[in-house]
Amino acid sequence: MTQMNYTDKVKRVALIANGKYQSKRVASKLFSVFKDDPDFYLSKKNPDIVISIGGDGILLSAFHMYEKELDRVRFVGIHTGHLGFYTDYRDFEVDKLIDNLRKDKGEQISYPILKVAISLDDGRVIKARALNEATVKRIEKTMVADVIINHVKFESFRGDGISVSTPTGSTAYNKSLGGAVLHPTIEALQLTEISSLNNRVFRTLGSSVIIPKKDKIELVPKRLGIYTISIDNKTYHFKNVTKVEYFIDNEKIHFVSSPSHTSFWERVKDAFIGEIDS
Repeated sequence: MTQMNYTDKVKRVALIANGKYQSKRVASKLFSVFKDDPDFYLSKKNPDIVISIGGDGILLSAFHMYEKELDRVRFVGIHTGHLGFYTDYRDFEVDKLIDNLRKDKGEQISYPILKVAISLDDGRVIKARALNEATVKRIEKTMVADVIINHVKFESFRGDGISVSTPTGSTAYNKSLGGAVLHPTIEALQLTEISSLNNRVFRTLGSSVIIPKKDKIELVPKRLGIYTISIDNKTYHFKNVTKVEYFIDNEKIHFVSSPSHTSFWERVKDAFIGEIDS
């Protein structure tokens, strides 16, 4: 746990909500409290704290909205529907959140994120950040690509695609692919195959691979065509991708640390297992 230094007592707060009725109701309550509170200043420009209201989808959107300000922004989530993996508060705990923010001293919980560099055959390099994962797929044909780890050709992949996830993202799409759940204090990436082809001619490892922070993953497509690349909840289509590189980013995402912050293993248990009979 680390601490941010505030030069001003007033906290600049941004409210980001999805379009659901309950989320709008929570946002309205927070707005009515913060607008008259001298300790807070509501602003979506240069905020200190970003409050996402809804679920993990809106938290991902908020992350990308402020991904260039990660060195100074902390996030806190309120979920208004099904359990959100990144959220610490339910919609009926708004008063608790307000009280904790009034007592806040700048402490934070930080998680690693993914940096992606997409190289195209015209020389362009498109860079992006992901909180959960980045995937590469070919829709109309089998994807054929070399997987290179830390400059070593690891395998020649044939299948639907490849997913590379962060530790917190290991509980999302990666888990549905059969990948492992990775604690976020382990600064590593996880490479997971999507429907690989394995027979007497073509072989891949067939299991997830954990890549340490110091290593880089490179995916080199062997066929020209249109590739579908997802960065968290955003999807893009690129023609003639020559290489996709994956790294642990130097920046991290920071969440407000408070008595209500839920531990990683509690989040995993609540999301996938539920109550355990004694």
